[in-house]
Amino acid sequence: MNKKKWYGFLLLLVFILLAGCSNVGSAATKNQTQSEASSSPEATAAPEQRVISTTVAITQMLDALEVELVGVPTSSKELPARYEDVTRVGNPMSPDMELVKSLKPTEVLSVTTLEYDLKPVFEAAGMQANFLNLTSVESLNQELKKLGETYGKQAQAQVIIDRFDAKVAEIKEATEGKEKPTVLILLGVPGSYLVATEKSYIGDLVRLAGGVNIAQGEDVEYLASNTEYLHNSNPDVILRAAHGMPEEVVKMFDKEFQKNDIWKHFKAVQNDRVYDLEEALFGTTGNLFAVDTIDALMGMLYP
Repeated sequence: MNKKKWYGFLLLLVFILLAGCSNVGSAATKNQTQSEASSSPEATAAPEQRVISTTVAITQMLDALEVELVGVPTSSKELPARYEDVTRVGNPMSPDMELVKSLKPTEVLSVTTLEYDLKPVFEAAGMQANFLNLTSVESLNQELKKLGETYGKQAQAQVIIDRFDAKVAEIKEATEGKEKPTVLILLGVPGSYLVATEKSYIGDLVRLAGGVNIAQGEDVEYLASNTEYLHNSNPDVILRAAHGMPEEVVKMFDKEFQKNDIWKHFKAVQNDRVYDLEEALFGTTGNLFAVDTIDALMGMLYP
């Protein structure tokens, strides 16, 4: 009986050991499977970014940051070659919402100057857009930094920011101690024109280039034109920015300056210091041409 009990005890012990080894093996197999799953490319891959840019300026910025897009604006202006085969989603001021929605974007980008008109349109389509503030070089730099952080392109963004900062420092040094010219900026669209304040992008560029905008202390970017008031300010320089249809707007300006007798009494007109700004260089929102634009302004303000 003692031997039988002993054998029975041994059999029980073997059974317990075998069961334990089985559990350990199962746990090890489970842990290995979990480890393999967590290290697989599918498990660690970041969600796909499907970005749509609805303005030319933002498209150029994202090209410089080397960000791929699934949608770009429809424009007569040449877009970066990177996006040659990318879907065109319509005019920046009125994108095709059905087309935009069909591209299943993870982010849609526009600018704050269009937010008032476009935000309700995006909301009505059940979409949310991110409106970038490009109304000054400083805000442009801030948006570039944010985009760099969002898309992992910090190094590319910093290169552009450093270039802008270097140009601003250079201009500040070059204009130190010089008398600053007063400047009137007219923004023309087919059929009418407005006065650009220091809150506008072109107004900010004039400030950086050492000019003094006659439209000071305003909270808006543009004001209705009042030629009598403008004449009383008697600016040293008049800048005429054409937007939309440049050739037609320049003709409109020429006709206005010839037809309206008051313009010939402006100091800037008498001294032949009226300049038409090239639309490709002088956009209404911040863009990558800021350095070239400031250089061009310097030649007008300090000939």
